[in-house]
Amino acid sequence: MDAMEEELKCPVCGSLFKEPIILPCSHNVCLACARNITVQTPEGETPPQNRSSGTSDYDYLDMDKMSMYSETDSGYGSYTPCLKSPNGVRVFPPALMHRHCSITCPLCHRSVSLDERGLRGLQRNRLLEAIVSRYQQSRAASVKCQLCDRNPVDATVMCEQCDVFYCSPCQQRCHPSRGPLAKHRLLPPTQAQAGSAQPPGAPARKQPTCVDHEAENYSMYCASCRTPVCYQCLEEGKHGKHDVKPLAAMWKQHKCQLSQALNGVSDKAKEAKEFLVQLKNLLQQIQENGVEFEACLVAQCDSLIEALTRQKAKLLTKVTKEKENKLKTVKDQITHCTMKLRQTTGMMEFCLEVIKENDPSGFLQISDALIKRVLASQDQWVKGALEPKVCPEFALTVNTDPLMQSILQLDFTQNKETPTVPPAPLLQLEKCCMRNNSATLAWRITTVQALPVEGYVLELDDGNGGPYREVYVGKETVCTVDGLHFNSSYSARVKAYNSAGVGAYSKVVVLKTSDVAWFTFDPTSAHRDIVLTNENQTVTCNSYDDRVVLGTAAFSKGVHYWELSVDRYDNHPDPAFGVARINTMKDMMLGKDDKAWAMYVDNNRSWFMHNNSHTNRAEGGISKGSTVGILLDLTKHTLTFFINKQQHGPMAFENLEGVFMPAVSLNRNVQVTLITGLEVPKSIM
Repeated sequence: MDAMEEELKCPVCGSLFKEPIILPCSHNVCLACARNITVQTPEGETPPQNRSSGTSDYDYLDMDKMSMYSETDSGYGSYTPCLKSPNGVRVFPPALMHRHCSITCPLCHRSVSLDERGLRGLQRNRLLEAIVSRYQQSRAASVKCQLCDRNPVDATVMCEQCDVFYCSPCQQRCHPSRGPLAKHRLLPPTQAQAGSAQPPGAPARKQPTCVDHEAENYSMYCASCRTPVCYQCLEEGKHGKHDVKPLAAMWKQHKCQLSQALNGVSDKAKEAKEFLVQLKNLLQQIQENGVEFEACLVAQCDSLIEALTRQKAKLLTKVTKEKENKLKTVKDQITHCTMKLRQTTGMMEFCLEVIKENDPSGFLQISDALIKRVLASQDQWVKGALEPKVCPEFALTVNTDPLMQSILQLDFTQNKETPTVPPAPLLQLEKCCMRNNSATLAWRITTVQALPVEGYVLELDDGNGGPYREVYVGKETVCTVDGLHFNSSYSARVKAYNSAGVGAYSKVVVLKTSDVAWFTFDPTSAHRDIVLTNENQTVTCNSYDDRVVLGTAAFSKGVHYWELSVDRYDNHPDPAFGVARINTMKDMMLGKDDKAWAMYVDNNRSWFMHNNSHTNRAEGGISKGSTVGILLDLTKHTLTFFINKQQHGPMAFENLEGVFMPAVSLNRNVQVTLITGLEVPKSIM
């Protein structure tokens, strides 16, 4: 909990919050501090929030002093005493704060007028108060031994009867566990402190009540006003027409939103920690490279005897200055990044403690502001913020070839970073995944390079250990490749390039596609009369004519089996089932052109059809509740049909080559549902 200490300090007094209240801007201050920064606006004076932003606090004070001698007032009697609070806000004595009071947030400087209730009209932040209390208990100072003469060490036990803290040596010497002292109870110091801080049987936290109706508990949440309300607030009409939701439901919803936002900022914090390690390694590299470069330079200068002695000091100065500039830049970046990370970590710890609270209304009082802060914190970790501003190399070259007459003009020939190709990217295995026959890969550059990366090249093999081929070229570090073969293992690798050239390949990662195909009907390629429901798994038609719909999967290798369940079958139509090319005709029965292979069937018999050629009539048809199975074996290049789990007719088609998509044609008298992810039937004739 140490990291979130800054979240628990009042911006006015700088101490841990005591009785914190929530300002309208969602920031918090102690109740006592709020009294100190509350300002009374005298009648006729412009409220603080309406004053020109160009006027300083000193201007206000000077104007008040001048009013003491104004001819239009009555002298000192009309002058309102004014003091300055620690944050520079004007403060009026409590006796004058009975009307026209306002309070200015010390963080965002937003001013708001208080109603007749004054500070009592602002809600108390009970969650923050509870977290501060827990934090104080966890940070309780370690108890020292009370019997050590010199340099007391941490106590290890506390005698409950003697009420004395002992270290191990003092306990053995002064309070041995024998004789009359054997009955004394020795406790760990932390347990003793906890017992004194929270006595057994202490009352539970008081149920929060409505600010406007102190006798009513919060029961609802006004989404319009973003505040918990009670039943009486709804009855009196103040929130009657607002969008009001159950308190518990909104509590869970806002907790979920805060948790999701925390996941995002947690990833950024993890990257920031890795970046800090990278920067610290960079410091070491700069130190080592700087020492090495200085040694080389000294050796070169010494070899030029007296003529180089005068020039040596100048060159060393330049190298040292370059090194110091690089070190200063990196140290400044480390300091800046560490500060941001500490703030982010503190906010995360605070948010986690807020999520642990079981006070719905208290949580909802601050959840919106916390969610905004977490999202804003995530935005501050922009891409450029996690990149070093310098590289460790010293790109300075000394030319020792000129004659002795040119030694006095000797200088570094260039002052630019040496162009280098990018290093091998690192594939992020935790972000790489397979879904059905699609592969998603993610990668990143792990080391600093002189020239920025201009793009990446992602390569995959053919799924059989064959040659690699480029599947993506661009600047993104995440790519999804669709249309892979099912039940295949693909090897993937990536390389980066810039103006200096192409870098090395990453390590190879192997990804395996799904064993069986899962797919639906494709609404984008279907005829306009086709009607799809049930998440595109059920199909029927608006027309009495046959219309074609294809599946979303495309097969070019392997063995695949799927079924269609007949949900409705009226007036003995002839639906057709099979496979087709993507450009098959969609306004006629499947199989009438040369781009489809199908079986059309009625209630008594069936035929196979391709290019309008009807073959192999077979007895037996379908009815409501029947299932039609299609077996596409691209290993043997055959197509076989099944009705109700039994093979129907002989092998329908042979010598199938190319890419095929599941296909169905039907009219309005038929409705079928697609069933995928099935194992291949074992009994085939």
